[in-house]
Amino acid sequence: MSQTSRLTRLLGMELPLLLAPMAGPGTPELAIAVSEAGGLGSLPCAMLGADAIERDLGIIRQRTSKPINVNFFCHKAPVRDAAHEAQWKARLAAYYRELAIDPETPISAAERRPFDDAACALVERFKPEVVSFHFGLPEAALLSRVKAAGARVISSATTAAEARWLEANGCDAIIAQGYEAGGHRGIFLADDPIAALSTQAGTMALVPQIVDAVKAPVIASGGISDARGIAAAFALGASAVQVGSAYLHCPEAKVHAGHREALKNAADNATAVTNVYSGRPARGIVNRMMREVGPISTDAPAFPNAATASGPLRAKAEAAGSVDFTPLWAGQAAGLGRAMPAGELTRTLMKEAREVMRGLTANS
Repeated sequence: MSQTSRLTRLLGMELPLLLAPMAGPGTPELAIAVSEAGGLGSLPCAMLGADAIERDLGIIRQRTSKPINVNFFCHKAPVRDAAHEAQWKARLAAYYRELAIDPETPISAAERRPFDDAACALVERFKPEVVSFHFGLPEAALLSRVKAAGARVISSATTAAEARWLEANGCDAIIAQGYEAGGHRGIFLADDPIAALSTQAGTMALVPQIVDAVKAPVIASGGISDARGIAAAFALGASAVQVGSAYLHCPEAKVHAGHREALKNAADNATAVTNVYSGRPARGIVNRMMREVGPISTDAPAFPNAATASGPLRAKAEAAGSVDFTPLWAGQAAGLGRAMPAGELTRTLMKEAREVMRGLTANS
């Protein structure tokens, strides 16, 4: 059995391509389109409450019988540090004044929930074929319930050590997240994710080392937005690819117009890793807040509490058509994406990747 067919059979999909679960831009419509085209659609649930997860899974189950991946964060919720959050809000005070926002207005807590009993109960009810996690894995009792519900479990590793840990703790497949990837870094073994950034490997270096480190199938992720990236991942030993930024160009993605424009014009040096939006390192297109406050700031509270003070700025600016304070999550190859329906993009990427691989074989 080939490396790709091993994984597609394991996860029940036709094509070795997974939609990256992108909290915010990810929608039921995007997930449905990718699954219907033969890939594995993903529903990001980290920013959804139980009612919203139930609603979105209901929509997906009504509109497709194909396999689906449901994604959760499994970070440990930090203790709120009022003094640190007040310091962070003071750091942003000039922007509050500029946008005519009352700095005394109460702000809501950041909406990024770790996987819990309520989310697990929904997994047991809807029985998604795949459940994926970011920042490691949930506690053993919850993970056992996920597996008992019949789901395959996958999670992100940013190092070979993390990959070995995930395999030892029950993962069926490993996502090798290279440094080029958009969105939050999946770092979970390092005590200080910010300090760990300087040693993070790119996809080209990381994938073959994780392939050698584990027996589980490996899914390459990071800087893969076209057929050349997909073919390269397979050459490195990956069994499948996970693609995110390329799908942000699709009409099914929930992306602010300013974010779409930034994606369209993104050069190879357009992105940076920042902690100013959530408190944890994540890659996005550089905008005003990242330039002026970060990209890395020691003032930012622990994840996810940095989002509390920046939330009102984002809302006010977006209402005026600006993305100066919006996290424009994207990988380093985001500019290679093409605006087309997600189902068409899924089929096109795999068709073109096969052509690239045939060309490489013919020329060898």
